[in-house]
Amino acid sequence: MKKLLPILLALVMLLGLAACAQKTPAADTSAPAVSPSSSAASPSADASAKPSTDKILRVGMECAYAPYNWTQSDNSNGAVPIYQSSDFAYGYDIMMAKKICEKLGYTLEVHKLAWDSIPLAVQSGDIDCGICGQSITADRLKTLDFSTPYYYASIVVLTKADSKFASAVGLSDLSGAICTSQINTVWYDVCLPQIKDAKILPAMDDTSAMLVSLKSGNCDLVVTDKPTAMAAVMVNPDLKLLDFTDKSDNFKVSDEEINIGVSIKKGNKELVDAVNSVLATMTPADYEKMMQDAIKLQPLAQ
Repeated sequence: MKKLLPILLALVMLLGLAACAQKTPAADTSAPAVSPSSSAASPSADASAKPSTDKILRVGMECAYAPYNWTQSDNSNGAVPIYQSSDFAYGYDIMMAKKICEKLGYTLEVHKLAWDSIPLAVQSGDIDCGICGQSITADRLKTLDFSTPYYYASIVVLTKADSKFASAVGLSDLSGAICTSQINTVWYDVCLPQIKDAKILPAMDDTSAMLVSLKSGNCDLVVTDKPTAMAAVMVNPDLKLLDFTDKSDNFKVSDEEINIGVSIKKGNKELVDAVNSVLATMTPADYEKMMQDAIKLQPLAQ
């Protein structure tokens, strides 16, 4: 036992030293350390600390459909940048988009798209909505949801002031006309076939092409909505607007075909309700004043 006593004492001392060494805690590998700026910080804590910088409303439009929307080279009169472009967009649709974004706390991002591709972009989620002068038709409602109307656009005719159709006082007076309008619109699909013996040319890609066709003498007349026609006449005094509204001899269209709304992805009730909450604060008189302002500010060339 005497021989074992020194050995036992040495073991006790070694164990005591080991215990003292463990008072400095080892790194905890069960959860990595997080710095204040790390993305591993609590998402809910970050969200409550500051508003999201990603609250962007991606809005699709042609930027070629005055007075609803057009392209210009600078930000005059409140125009906004076009996404991934050095150009800017303005017009009635921009005014409305800015108002919606301001009320809902969004940053507006304008995407310039071909007319025909806007519904597809909304459906796919590439953009959040189309604010582009779209009628709320039953056909469109099959694949898109819409806000309540943000404008009511009666349908009219544009012809040259010296045309043989310039004196027309009703739809029947347009019989035999060579005519066209924009692709996938009520104007082309519903109204042109109502002109007796009309020679209907292929549809135009946008309103600019439609007006070029008219001014170049390719056709006798085009069918469009009243704001578009008013804007065209303002900068083209050689054109004449024919409005048969409130006459029995007029185009037969339903209310849905002249009601203009914001198109939104099917099922996105939250955004539909949010947009409608903004539109509910406005009246048809407000819409008309905005449209008249847009017509006055439209570019001097189309």
